[in-house]
Amino acid sequence: MGQLSRPGEDLSLSKEEILLAKEAQYCSRGDTVHYAKELKIFSRSEGSYVYDSHGTSYLDLQMWHSVANFGYKNEYINNIVKDQIDALPGLSCQYLHEEKILLAEKIAKNIENTFGEKGRVHFNIGGASAIEDAIKIVRNYTKKNSVFAFMGGYHGRTLGATAITSSYRYREHYGHFADRAHFVPYPYQFRCPSNRGDQCCDMSCFKDFEKLFESEYYSLVNPKTKNCEYGAFFVEPVQATGGYIVPPKGYFKELKKLLDRHQVLFVADEVHMGFYRTGKMWAIENFDVVPDIIVFGKACTNGLNPLSGIWAKEHLISPEVFPPGSTHSTYSSNTIGTAAALGVMKLIEKSDFATSVPEKGKYFLDRLKELKKKYPQIGDVDGLGLALRIEICQKDGRTPDRELADKVMNIGLKGKLMAGGREQGLLLSIGGYFKNVFTLAPSLYITHKEMDLAIDLFDEAFAEGLKAS
Repeated sequence: MGQLSRPGEDLSLSKEEILLAKEAQYCSRGDTVHYAKELKIFSRSEGSYVYDSHGTSYLDLQMWHSVANFGYKNEYINNIVKDQIDALPGLSCQYLHEEKILLAEKIAKNIENTFGEKGRVHFNIGGASAIEDAIKIVRNYTKKNSVFAFMGGYHGRTLGATAITSSYRYREHYGHFADRAHFVPYPYQFRCPSNRGDQCCDMSCFKDFEKLFESEYYSLVNPKTKNCEYGAFFVEPVQATGGYIVPPKGYFKELKKLLDRHQVLFVADEVHMGFYRTGKMWAIENFDVVPDIIVFGKACTNGLNPLSGIWAKEHLISPEVFPPGSTHSTYSSNTIGTAAALGVMKLIEKSDFATSVPEKGKYFLDRLKELKKKYPQIGDVDGLGLALRIEICQKDGRTPDRELADKVMNIGLKGKLMAGGREQGLLLSIGGYFKNVFTLAPSLYITHKEMDLAIDLFDEAFAEGLKAS
């Protein structure tokens, strides 16, 4: 490999070793890079693969945490971005450009056709920033600061988003959060919050929450006026960082009825699961619920430039209610991001992800079920579309085994797996309440051959991890 040496540097070190030494000295460790023991420097990506500086390929089963849904180096979207760079690479967001208007139209019309509701779109630059905008919409309309959110939910790392994210670890270092959400148990069937077993879901967790609305002394509502202290419920239709947990079919329908009775808004956080990750444009479509607000981001540009946004029902976001200057960010509706997202929407319109994603998801899940039969340490596999989960346990199939999950993840990151007849790597993301769940979010274009390879690579890594335990 080439050298990146300067006077005083060890000339025997490789370029990668020099870069890693610089990273250790100059880069903050406040991000998530050092969750892994194996540190890799990647140089390119294409399709479902990334490649390290030695040219080793890694099959990516998390695709930038569901950002690159449409594959790395997607030629159609990339070319649109290149054209935009040549034509209108930047513009102050206080001025209009064509792509912003057409993108807002496509998203608003998609939601109107899907849910039968008119509304408007407001753009920002990241998922957490869009959550902040959704909070502003809620507060502006309801005049209430308090909201509900789920245990296990993740909505971002800004202060407002952190306040409605259940993990105390994210809040611990930053003082008291006066607007901390009221956290409600999520219907996590494999680890039932009511301890009724993973095969029984009588929605007891919902019934427990519903009961809190019966008396003023349960602290949520005045039954005489039906006025609730809480303005909204922020919901991930499928929990993401929490471990790709799919709720029972009727849960959200009952929850929405309860919230409507007490004028509590339903906010669907689709940042992670939107744009066909679950086989539908919006994950909440799978549960027969019409949300009041939708938050989106990540895959809307396939990772080519940060863009996020919210859609809200007309009565929540009309100019009379949410006038000019109500919220703003310098890079919101940026020209590169809106062009990329418009390209994504056009790509969706000419594709059939509603058919291909469920079919691929079923095939992949069936293959994962075969692995579950082979290893008692795989306690649960489940999924919706191409949002799939593998929960790693001790040999009893129940006790969480974070250590084994970490070992398997790091084995994949070494790039020394031999499935397929040559050295390869496997990129896996870990989530879950006990950090023992592999959350799989492959490219929506993943092939059956690549899914078979994924199973072989995971099988090899898992067997090696068990030997090392």
